[in-house]
Amino acid sequence: MYSVIATDLDGTLLNSDHQLDPFTAETVRTLSARGVPIIIATGRHYRDVAGIRDVLGVDAYLITSNGARVHAPGDERIYSRDLDPAAVRRLVQPELAGSEHVIVNLFADDAWLIDRHAPELLVFHQDSGFKYEVMDLREHDGENIAKVLYIGDPADLKVTAANLEREFGDSLYVTYSLPDCLEVMTSDVSKGRALRFVLERLDVDVAQCVAFGDNMNDIDLLETAGHPFMMNNANPDLIKRLPNVPRVGNNFEAGVAHQLRKLFGIRDELASPGQTPA
Repeated sequence: MYSVIATDLDGTLLNSDHQLDPFTAETVRTLSARGVPIIIATGRHYRDVAGIRDVLGVDAYLITSNGARVHAPGDERIYSRDLDPAAVRRLVQPELAGSEHVIVNLFADDAWLIDRHAPELLVFHQDSGFKYEVMDLREHDGENIAKVLYIGDPADLKVTAANLEREFGDSLYVTYSLPDCLEVMTSDVSKGRALRFVLERLDVDVAQCVAFGDNMNDIDLLETAGHPFMMNNANPDLIKRLPNVPRVGNNFEAGVAHQLRKLFGIRDELASPGQTPA
C-alpha cells in the first residue's frame, strides 16, 4: 500500500532549527534500509539538499528548487528546467523586487548567488554548510538559473508578487515556501510534476506514494501523492486550499517520523525529543 516516501524539508522533516533530529534520521534510515525509496522535495538548492541527505545517511532522489532540478541517488542530474534568461535578467531588477529591503537570490546549477551579505540566512544551512556568493545580479547573463528567490518582510513581498503578476502574468510559477520567501520558477515546474517524473522512473504508481508538506509550494506535491499528509504547523492558507488532506504532528515534534512509524509499523525504539520509547 505504501511503497515510496516524498517529503518536504523546512517546516516538515526538519525541526524548528532547520536541522534533522536523531529520531527523524533514525526513522528514515530504517525505512531506507528496508528498501523504501526516499524522495526529498524542497525549494532548497541541490547542493544544500545533497549535504542534508549526507547527514541523513540515505540514498535519496532529490527534487530541488521546487521541481526545477531532480537528481538520482548517485547525484546524476536527470531532470532540469531553467527560467528564460531574459526573464531572469528582468527579475533581478530593483523595480521588480519593489523594496530595497527585499534580498534577491539566484539558484544556479552549483551556486547560490545573492545581491548582498545576509549572514542571518546561514542558520538555515547548518547541516549542509552551504553558503552564498555575493555579486551584482544585474551583471548575470541569466543562463542556467533554476529559481529566483526573494526574501523579505511579507508586506514587502506582497508588493513583489503584485509586480510579478502585473509583468509576467501566468508565464511564471510564483509561490511561497515560507511567509518571507517568494520563489519564482518557469511555468512548467512544480514539486508534483517532478514527483511524477521520479515515480515513473521507479515504476511506482502515485497511489502508493506517501507525501508530507507544510506550505504553498507543496500544493502540487500533496495533490499528486496517493497518501498526502499535511503538518499540523502548516500554513493556514494551505489548510484552506487542501481541507481534506489529513494533518499529522508538528515538525518540531518529529511529526513526520511518528506518522511514518505508524504507517510502516515501526516500533518506537528510539525516543523523540521530550518523549520516552514505546
